[in-house]
Amino acid sequence: AAGAAPAALGLKIASSPLLPRARLRPPLCAPGPAALALPSPRSRCGRPAGSMQRAALFGSGRDAQMAAGDLGELLVPYMPTIRVPKSGDRVYKTECAFSYESPDSEGGLYVCMNTFLGFGREHVERHYRKTGQCVYMHLKRHVIEKVPGASGGALPKRRNTVLFLDLETNGDLNNDDFEYEDEAKLVIFPDHYEIPLPNIEELPALVTIACDAVLSSKSPYRKQDPDSWEEELQVSKHAKALVQIDNGVRIPPSGWKCSKCDLRENLWLNLTDGSVLCGKWFFDGSGGNGHALEHYKEMGYPLAVKLGTITPDGADVYSFDEEEAVSDPHIAKHLAHFGIDMLQMHVTENGLRDNNIKPRISEWEVIQESGVKLKPMYGPGYTGMKNLGNSCYLSVVMQAIFSIPEFQRAYVGNLPRIFDYSPLDPTQDFNTQMAKLGHGLLSGQYSKPPMKSELIEQVMKEEHKPQHNGISPRMFKAFVSKGHPEFSSNRQQDAQEFFLHLINLVERNRIGSENPSDVFRFLVEERTQCCQSRKVRYTERVDYLMQLPVAMEAAMNRDELIAYELKRREAEAARRPPPELVRAKIPFSACLQAFSEPENVEDFWSSALQAKSAGVKTSRFASFPEYLVVQIKKFTFGLDWIPQKLDVSVDMPDLLDINHLRATGLQAGEEELPDIAPPIIIPDDPKDRMMNHFMEPPDIDESSVMQLAEMGFPLEACRKAVYYTGNMGAEVAFNWIIAHMEEPDFAEPLAIPGYEAVASAGAAGLGAIGLDNQPPEEMVALITSMGFQRNVAIQALKATNNNLEHALDWIFSHPEPEEESESASDVMDMENNANANILAEAVSEGPRIKDGSGRYELFGFISHMGTSTMSGHYVCHLKKEGRWVIYNDLKVCASERPPRDLGYIYFYRRIPS
Repeated sequence: AAGAAPAALGLKIASSPLLPRARLRPPLCAPGPAALALPSPRSRCGRPAGSMQRAALFGSGRDAQMAAGDLGELLVPYMPTIRVPKSGDRVYKTECAFSYESPDSEGGLYVCMNTFLGFGREHVERHYRKTGQCVYMHLKRHVIEKVPGASGGALPKRRNTVLFLDLETNGDLNNDDFEYEDEAKLVIFPDHYEIPLPNIEELPALVTIACDAVLSSKSPYRKQDPDSWEEELQVSKHAKALVQIDNGVRIPPSGWKCSKCDLRENLWLNLTDGSVLCGKWFFDGSGGNGHALEHYKEMGYPLAVKLGTITPDGADVYSFDEEEAVSDPHIAKHLAHFGIDMLQMHVTENGLRDNNIKPRISEWEVIQESGVKLKPMYGPGYTGMKNLGNSCYLSVVMQAIFSIPEFQRAYVGNLPRIFDYSPLDPTQDFNTQMAKLGHGLLSGQYSKPPMKSELIEQVMKEEHKPQHNGISPRMFKAFVSKGHPEFSSNRQQDAQEFFLHLINLVERNRIGSENPSDVFRFLVEERTQCCQSRKVRYTERVDYLMQLPVAMEAAMNRDELIAYELKRREAEAARRPPPELVRAKIPFSACLQAFSEPENVEDFWSSALQAKSAGVKTSRFASFPEYLVVQIKKFTFGLDWIPQKLDVSVDMPDLLDINHLRATGLQAGEEELPDIAPPIIIPDDPKDRMMNHFMEPPDIDESSVMQLAEMGFPLEACRKAVYYTGNMGAEVAFNWIIAHMEEPDFAEPLAIPGYEAVASAGAAGLGAIGLDNQPPEEMVALITSMGFQRNVAIQALKATNNNLEHALDWIFSHPEPEEESESASDVMDMENNANANILAEAVSEGPRIKDGSGRYELFGFISHMGTSTMSGHYVCHLKKEGRWVIYNDLKVCASERPPRDLGYIYFYRRIPS
């Protein structure tokens, strides 16, 4: 490989953009004491030992420059450690594995030429000490200010500037005033000797090929698999110069219909002529008649936007010419051509805003506090997070999580210990990535105020340079979403689901005996009573958040809501702008009462009566957590099965007392239901019919099951819904799901009397091979989709008789088994095994419960804007240092009017008694 010609590997070395000739030079500044004291491991780098040999090889000062005549001989001892990136290797040349340092940072970034991991200046020494790797590529991006020319226009200070591929430019800079220039060099540790690149003529061929491959490598977060959802939408080639016909077409805010048929769903607005046409026809008969595609074939107008997806953040755009979903950076201008205001979504019949009509205040404006000049906040704890494209759900949850002292101590407080004990690839370690993110948010290093303009002229010039504020959670998102079908995609997700997913990861990667997620955990007591015998059964389960239903029937402005709905329907029929929004005002006390009221248990089998009976269930707190997370259940399903959000205002209290919801357990005079399982109905002639029961599964319409499962319901619940509704279709089964989704056995496997027992007996009697009492594969797949390993899922299901909910509790309450990885013993040496034991001391006594008073105070809430969790935007408000702060992606500002009544998830802390 060392002697391979560059052309043989398909690399255009001669066309490399890096221009300086080679020469070895000593470091620009002398290395610090730590660098001078570093060992020079022979086993990894093959360097000659001894100060005499090192002096003879490198020399010092001017001798070092004179000794640079043969770089090939100089690099020979390091050749075994320099690799050429393969197609599957990830090259981290944009971000440090332990911090958010990058080539833009003052110290640049060091990329290991063996592992291809990137490290900032303060972390590269750690990697050298741990691995013995000596050769790193140092990448540095310089921001160059252009000088004004004779005509006043800006001219570049230098020519032939070079840029590394796949590095983002800073959006804070005006490209007319600044440009970038990148610098690359090899650095040899521990002496910090530098070799400017490319040095094609003097470097060994292998080194030249490796350097060129690193510089031209793509981002590790770009799509690798053509079918992966991780791809970021590409900008359409038609977006910049799209032709739009000035034909006077104006699009109303609602009441759309295909202009060639009567369809009112899956409608697309052509961005050239304003035609509203239906989309493609899908395999299940839904979707449309394909008139939008026919229109493109006839007229050649390439871009269309899907109506119903337009929000202030963007819209779904499709390119018929490019045959894929695309991004349109000019979508706001293109929509405005047809009278659509992306922010207000409010147009008049002629497309012009009527100044006499008061613009309605949208949810987007209220939650983001639009129209108010907010003061930016800087420093520790006031660091924003870049939106990676529908990643705001992750940002708001992590901002809230790292405002909690227990998480700060667990990760940021243990940061040196976690970093020192991290595996050789820290990008694949949960605790390392949590510590990195926590330090990025809390250190203040990435949240610095701009310099004031009233300083001297030199300082004023500095003010125009980028401030590099905020962090990009790209590496963190890639890790925590790995293997998850939803979070690994680029679609918008539910913040509540991500919160629970994060808790799963924290539980599985606890640091020693400390588990910060203990602060959220509490026990729920469920009391089920047989209405006929009056006997009761008490059970307990673990939970991490309180879900409050929205009591719409208790709205305090019911008359206004009825009047608004009538006006809205009239406006839609007449194709007029909708009236000013009237939002339902729900008392918090009504939601709390709805939570505590008994609910009916359908198909309740009473062990006291040995028959089906009416039953009711109530839930109470068997313990109160340190931090209470409250979710307002705003999201529901419409009659068309499309997820919808209830646009309501709930007067959430600053101080919350739920002591009255404390569970009391079995009371005097109550009699428990007998612990008897429902009877198994055995056929009249089991010997003759056993095989039929074993071989023939129950008649279930699998197409209906899959339609329901695609909506997000548990697979087993979908099977039960279709079975119990007699295979009458997905719509009827959907109604069954809505009526039964709060039951404790909602997601448990379908148990049909006379089938499963006989089937298992038949399998045992026939000596079935391969079953081996394995849990249902569907349940195993559900648990593994949450991020757990397959062997853990199987073990948990076996231990809980295939009860999905109990299996998850079992996983949380048992130490994580050793990973069944074929290469685990080969990859981890003795030192790493010892480190893993220190970081993952298992607690075998089960989940710890921190009980206390039920009095809480509000310190944060997450708000959602949009019609469903599949679209829209999230922001977070947190109370810090006595005042509210709004976190809106990279923007962190002092809040003037925190919209406490429009939140989705609320965070309360216990008030010390």
